[in-house]
Amino acid sequence: MRTTMTKVIIIDRDLQLHQLYGSYFENAPEYELIGIYDKVSAVLYDMGRSMPDIIISEVSLSGISGLEGIEHLRKRDASIKILIMSQQSDFEIIKKAFKKGANGYLTKPVTRNRLFHALDSIQQYGAALGHDVAKMIISSFQRKPLKTFSKRENQIIEYLGQGFTYKDIAEKLFVTPSTVNFHIQNIYLKLNVNSKSEALEKLRQLEAFQLDHS
Repeated sequence: MRTTMTKVIIIDRDLQLHQLYGSYFENAPEYELIGIYDKVSAVLYDMGRSMPDIIISEVSLSGISGLEGIEHLRKRDASIKILIMSQQSDFEIIKKAFKKGANGYLTKPVTRNRLFHALDSIQQYGAALGHDVAKMIISSFQRKPLKTFSKRENQIIEYLGQGFTYKDIAEKLFVTPSTVNFHIQNIYLKLNVNSKSEALEKLRQLEAFQLDHS
């Protein structure tokens, strides 16, 4: 059982949402919201004092962007968990976030239930991904087996495409949720290549494969 509260910081340039975020944590016994900021630079300035466990950061920020902030924040504390949120469920942004080391990605607006589900997932499994984002990514591959992925990864892709949760998939495959999370992270890592042009070419090849075999 966790004996200390998990300290959380939120970075969002929309000041009107700051009060809402504060209300989310009013009755959250396992989490403590220790700060809400509108810039990464302000968090970097205070990190030595605040020592957060999880940082939730919007992508679009003035100055250092949310994606650029991942590297800056990790230089201050390599163990920190970072959850990215954005108005967009753009495939390229999601891939960049995970490639830079994000632990999760949520699309806005972020409800209280979705936020704490993501925080719990990060605490338990080390990663979190909104179901809407997971479905969007998996729909890019439809439900056809792809040689890029292993047999187990294709099974997980199939179940994700049907809307099953990590726990549901774990039960169906007779493995632990952390094992499912490990395979899911491998799936996303396999989408990353050395350049944007290679990434686009990889996606075109995958899409062509599906069309040829549909």
